Amino acid sequence: MSSAAKTLALLSLFSSQRPEIGLSELCRLARRDKATTYRHLQVLEVAGFVEQAPETKRYRLGPAVLQLAQTRELTVPRKESAIAELSRLADETGETAHVSELSGTTLYALASHESSKHSTRVVIDIQTFPLHATASGLCALAFGPPDLIDVAATKLQVFTPTTLKTKEELACTVEIVRDTGFGHTSSSFEQEVHSLAAPVFDQTGRLAGCVSVASVAARCSADLEHSIKEKLMQASREITRNWGGTIPDSVEASWARSLNSHPALEPAP
Repeated sequence: MSSAAKTLALLSLFSSQRPEIGLSELCRLARRDKATTYRHLQVLEVAGFVEQAPETKRYRLGPAVLQLAQTRELTVPRKESAIAELSRLADETGETAHVSELSGTTLYALASHESSKHSTRVVIDIQTFPLHATASGLCALAFGPPDLIDVAATKLQVFTPTTLKTKEELACTVEIVRDTGFGHTSSSFEQEVHSLAAPVFDQTGRLAGCVSVASVAARCSADLEHSIKEKLMQASREITRNWGGTIPDSVEASWARSLNSHPALEPAP
């Protein structure tokens, strides 16, 4: 990884749950020494990408990030065009709906919407999705660039006992996703979280991201999974249309096979 890439990678450590980070914590999260981390922070601070909060002296995202985010949304308004569909998807499934965007080899969280139907719900509080451990990530591997799986195979971090641990397991799972048209994980990134995802395409005809529904695993049943797949299929078509794309015939065929087969899922006790 180049010095520039390492510097910019620090920005991904900030989130709504972690808006301010001290130097020592940044060193720990980035797994770098203090001198290197501080040097990278200075570069980001001069460019306006980070700043120090006057009260705490901890670092937070700077105004340059906001300016870039606004420019991105004005020129490529993907987030705005997905929000209404996410709201509908969350309301109809009673679970948390979210959409992600693929940029290079990284799958970024773009927007999410939580249903008010249940008091216990999944909260999406990450900035990037592990390709091997999330339904969205597996969906990106199945329908994205062919070399993406090689990238994912080098980062097989184990999050739970059910996380995929080998390239062979990953390749086998990706083939299943490609055949069904839906990414599917259960407690592989976070315990007790069940997720389903469908691909989203843009005007280039290539995968642009994924739309997903994350639910508390204890609520899952065969009927709920089938219903979520139907709603995801509709959401994928709508968001794809909003992003200027069309769903490939091969994906439509995979969806049809998957929904007609209605695979069984053990009912929640």
